[in-house]
Amino acid sequence: MNHWLLKTEPDCYSWSDMERDGKTFWDGIHNFQARNNLRAMKEGDLCLFYHTGGEREIVGMVRITKEAYPDASDPQWSWVDLEKVKAAKQVVGLNDLKTYPQLKEMKLFKQGRLSVVPLTDLEWEFVEKLAF
Repeated sequence: MNHWLLKTEPDCYSWSDMERDGKTFWDGIHNFQARNNLRAMKEGDLCLFYHTGGEREIVGMVRITKEAYPDASDPQWSWVDLEKVKAAKQVVGLNDLKTYPQLKEMKLFKQGRLSVVPLTDLEWEFVEKLAF
């Protein structure tokens, strides 16, 4: 199983929306590297749900329920389906994440504008203990 971090602007689609809906499709990715990450996702992969913008924090966990399929309006891009797993017990902000040496190589820090970020097993396990 792989692990990922999915970024979203809370005013576009927030954790509150995810809690209300329970499941959704993940669309709007128009960056080739992020699209390739979406295409690498497998059913059952777990993802951190991350609010960007002014919040910059991990707020929940979701699971991939359908692997990548073509964007309805432009097949060069892809969507995945996902479902809510659980809310973070402790929201973890970007500045807090940066204080842990175990996370110093996180792609979230090195490729800050990338909206779909892979996580190593070590990163996933560490953040899971912090947030959930």
